[in-house]
Parts: sequence; structure tokens; C-alpha cells
Amino acid sequence: MVPHLRKAFNEAFTPNRYQTFLKDLDSLHPGAIEFRVAETPVFADKPFTQKMLNACESIIDIITDPEFKTITERAIPRDEYVPGETPHSHMIAFDFGVCINEDNELEPQLIEMQGFPTLFGFQAYYPEIVKKHFDIPANYSHYLNGYDQTSYLAMLKKLLLGKHAAENVVLLEINPHEQKTKVDFYCTQDYTGIRPVCIRELMAEGKKLFYMDKGRKTEIKRIYNRVIFDDLKAQCSPVNGIDITKEWDVEWVPHPNWFYRISKFTLPFIHHPYVPKTFFLNEVKQLPHDLDHYVLKPLFSFAGQGVVIDITAADIEKVQDPENWILQRKVKYADVIETPDVPAKAEIRLMYVWPDGDARPHAAINLARLSKGKMIGVRYNKDKEWVGGSVCFFETH
Repeated sequence: MVPHLRKAFNEAFTPNRYQTFLKDLDSLHPGAIEFRVAETPVFADKPFTQKMLNACESIIDIITDPEFKTITERAIPRDEYVPGETPHSHMIAFDFGVCINEDNELEPQLIEMQGFPTLFGFQAYYPEIVKKHFDIPANYSHYLNGYDQTSYLAMLKKLLLGKHAAENVVLLEINPHEQKTKVDFYCTQDYTGIRPVCIRELMAEGKKLFYMDKGRKTEIKRIYNRVIFDDLKAQCSPVNGIDITKEWDVEWVPHPNWFYRISKFTLPFIHHPYVPKTFFLNEVKQLPHDLDHYVLKPLFSFAGQGVVIDITAADIEKVQDPENWILQRKVKYADVIETPDVPAKAEIRLMYVWPDGDARPHAAINLARLSKGKMIGVRYNKDKEWVGGSVCFFETH
């Protein structure tokens, strides 16, 4: 995306250098990285970065509108509604594909967004190891809005802990030590002191929740929520009698309802050049004549599950609950990252934070993913090289 930087990086790259980098990356929490880490970062110049940020600000205008909660009330499944909703989501992720438009120019296109955390811990650690082993220009940073590692980690700690001691805040997940993202949980604990706790370990007394911390029963006052209800339903129902959809005397960051409010459900309400046209399937009166230029997505799924890429009219007819599906205009990913064999496609996830008291969320950090398959994501690119988890370095000056 920045030709001279791509050329310089590729010319300096060697397999041995990459292996040395991976060994160093793994040294903090040996064996905890269970996804493929790409050979290269992504570089984005100021104009491309600004296009993504402009699109995000347009979306945030919608999210901060007083009517937003009303129009997204249907987004939350009735049996997954959690009491005590916060006024806003403390964390938001915006996924942009690096695409090519009709004028053969690179442009971002929003693929998905989520009012839910992502790798906010690991992405503070991993790029620092990249910079140790590869030549990253001084005027490029993986942070946004002037953050550096010190200021970012101070913000993250305050955001997650609120006014509480670390022992009274937990990172809640299902079997956290078995998750592919567990390295992020461990980095989060390194930076903030918050322990990853399995939902099965929760104990209740009245409306208070507890967990065992080094053999001591400890009250939970704040939950850094990483539980996805799809996984919860699939893996554990019920969970030791603890139903997190009941009213508990805890604070949430972010609150589970925002996972649904800021999601694929929001896309049909957004009209922006960098957001593909999206429609609720039940509101489509006549199918597009170019149906092959659209993708069909279920509203309530995660990590690309259930997506139909090559749609036929028969696929549409099979849908029993069209109000829970969207039809989204396909985008053309650019073969933009030159690699030793075929070029890779890229997605950039801008990771926003929304501290209490702020009128709007702001961008803080990012992650990137490289792919050579039909779908972006580590699970869809097995046995390929120069694909997997990555990071984008943005031009700062």
C-alpha cells in the first residue's frame, strides 16, 4: 500500500529473520499463540488512513444519535438481553477491507463492526516485537490519536478497571485457557492485573458474584466481558446455575447488549461511500438482478460462520427468518500485499475506545489480517504463507 516501504520490507525479509521474530514473540507466553502470525505488517499512508477514520466518524454520528438505542432494540435476542446496560459501548471494532474501486484506486470498505472487545492487549505487545526484528520507519505507528505504548496502556488500564482494584475485576470468557485468543488474555493480565476467569467458575450470593483468587473467595465488581452468547449456548447451558442475563451487582465493560446493537444489524442504517450497501433481507421487495454481486450474512453469528458468498435465489428461499439476515453488496478486495508467490488481501481493524465521560469514542490501536483465500481470517488460510494475524503501521507525519 506504500510501494517503497513494501519493496524495502520484502527485499530485507528472510525466512530465518521471520523464525527468529516468531521465537521472540512466543517467549512472553510460550505456546499461547494459537493462530498464524503473518510474515509482514501492513503499511498505510495518511490519505488511506484518513478515509477509514472519516467513515468511522460518520458511523459514530449514527451510534451517538439519541434514536440509536430505539432502532437497535430488535437487535438483541430476547433471551440474551442483559440488565444494567451502560450508556455506550466502551470498545468498538471497525473492520475495513482494502479494496479496489471502479477507477482502479485503493479504498477502504467496511466489512463489519462490533461493540465488543478484540485483541486490545496483544496488539500493544506484538507490534513492539515486529519493530525489534524488522525495519519500521520512525514516522509510522500502530497507534492512532497520538498514543504511544505508555499512554495507551495507562488508558487501557483505567478503561478496564474503572475505580476498582484489579482483583475485583475479571476478564470473563468460556474456557479462557482453551481459546485461540488466550494470548490476548494473558497480555491483558500483564498490563492491567485482570485475571481471565471462566464463566463456569462464577459463584453467586444474592446479586453478588464471586470467584476464587489464589484460594480466596473474591467479589467481582466489574466484568471485562469476552463472552459471546453463540459460544455460550453451544458449550455450556446452564453454567453452574449462573445466568449472566439476570441482574447482578456488577459493572460491565463493555456491556453485552452492545455486541448486538453495534454489529451487522447496524449496517443497513449507514450510507457512506466506504460502507457497502446493505439491506435487511425481509425488507428486500425484489432481489437484485446482479445477485452474484451480493453476500448473504446471518445477523447472529460470529467469525464468518453461516455466510453465503456465492448466492443463488434458492439460498434466499431457504431462509426461514429473513428479518435475521442481511444482503450486503460484495466488495472487491485488492491483491495489494506483494509476497514471494501470489499477492495477499488485507483487512484492517480500527479499534476504538470510549471512556466514560467522553462524548464520542476515538481510535486507539489496530490489528490487520492477511488472506489469500475467499474469506479473511486465520481459519480460512491453512497451508498458506504470508497470511494470518498482523498489524498496520500508519503514517503519522
